[in-house]
Amino acid sequence: MRAADVFRDKTTRPNELWQTDFTYLKVIGWGWFYLPTILDDCSRYIIAWKLCTTMKAEDVTDTLELALQASGCDRATVVHKPRLLSDNGSSYVAADLAEYLQGKEMDHVRGAPHHPRPRARSSAGIRR
Repeated sequence: MRAADVFRDKTTRPNELWQTDFTYLKVIGWGWFYLPTILDDCSRYIIAWKLCTTMKAEDVTDTLELALQASGCDRATVVHKPRLLSDNGSSYVAADLAEYLQGKEMDHVRGAPHHPRPRARSSAGIRR
């Protein structure tokens, strides 16, 4: 398999596409902790992370706020806000997250199961 076949819509600039996911950490004697991260697809730089005790939509929005502040996208006038790529976990399909992203004028792309990259662009220019 050629990389060009897998990554036909590569990002070309920072803050074009942010990827997010939770990492699970079990601390003996303390229990489970969850680490949501926001990673810039172009640079592969982790823009923001937050150690949480839950995996709720609020944890995602809190981490996104940190990413928007760190990147300057909360203060700068930009033509296109970063698109967010996630899996289909409950915190990512929650209505609260959808409302938050709409308020921030950010598109949300969810990958197909077992495929970490979004599918090809639809006719509306939004990946599905």
